[in-house]
This record gives sequence, structure tokens and C-alpha cells, in this order.
Amino acid sequence: MIRPNCHQWVSFAGGALLALGLTGAAHAERIKNPVAEFAGIDKITGRIMTFDAYIGETVQFGALQVTPRVCYSAPDTEEPKTDSFVEVDEITLDRKIRRIFTGWMFAQSPGLNAVEHPIYDVWLKSCKLTSDVPIPKGDKTAEDAAKAAAAAKKNPQPAEKQAPKAGDEVSPSFDQNDNTPPPANLDD
Repeated sequence: MIRPNCHQWVSFAGGALLALGLTGAAHAERIKNPVAEFAGIDKITGRIMTFDAYIGETVQFGALQVTPRVCYSAPDTEEPKTDSFVEVDEITLDRKIRRIFTGWMFAQSPGLNAVEHPIYDVWLKSCKLTSDVPIPKGDKTAEDAAKAAAAAKKNPQPAEKQAPKAGDEVSPSFDQNDNTPPPANLDD
């Protein structure tokens, strides 16, 4: 029996990983949600609050005005990834509005891009399809996003079968519709 040397094995394993990387795993589309859920802390009182904001709606938390522009989440079949593009303005003591944050917030890493203010901190908790807070009247963006999310919830896109990732345990499969037998054990 001829055994491949270590270099041949590493070359084979590297080639297999490269082939997996080049073909790419099929990913389901991100879900565009109509509601972003935030948490905020008032450092003076120590009070933590959770609040919802519809996409395009400005919600006031203390002296801050929080406006989510988009809120994405991964389908249930994918690993959780939730992010939102957010604008945060501060109302100063002389009643001027000053932008203090524009960027992406990530629910899985709240400390990465949370708003850190001397009195208030705000971070993204999740993205949601619905909220107990009524849609603001005349807010066409929020109404359209809520309708699209409801339609997507009724007719979810089937997740495509993904290619195995490095480190995944792969077992041979036998397609019942295929009459070819599974491969014989090569260790004999």
C-alpha cells in the first residue's frame, strides 16, 4: 500500500478547502425588517430601557434622537446576524441638533458600534417584523416595510442547501431516487 507523504496530503486538503471557498456556500437572502429594537441606558439614573423604532422614524431617548435607516437579520436557518444602519443626533442645551453617530450597529457585538454619550448609551438589540408600537400615521416607508415583511413571513424563501465548511463532518449520502449504490469502503 502506498501512503501519500505529508506534503501531498496538505496539498490535497488545501486544494479541497480552496475549491470549497471558490464555489462559495449558498446563502439565503437577508431579511429586511420594518422595526429596529434598541436598548439604552441613562447613566445618571441607571435605568435601562428598550424601545422600538420603525425604519425612517426618529425616536427620542433622553437628549438623543435615534433614526434607523435599515435593519437586516439573517433567516432562521442561518447563524444569527443582525445589523442596522443608524443615525443618532443629540439635542444640545442651546436646542441645536448635532449628529453624534452615523453607521452600522451589530446586535451580536453591541459594544462594537454602540453610541457612547456622557449621559446615554444606545445599542441595537434586534430587528423585528412587528412591534406593539403602532406605525406612525402617514409614514409610507414604515407601512411599505411592514407590508413587505408580512408578505415575506407568509411566503418564506426556502433556504438553499449549503456546501460543507472546513471542519464540518461530512458523511456519505445515498439518494433514494438514484439507483447507484453508495461507494464501497476503500479501507479494505
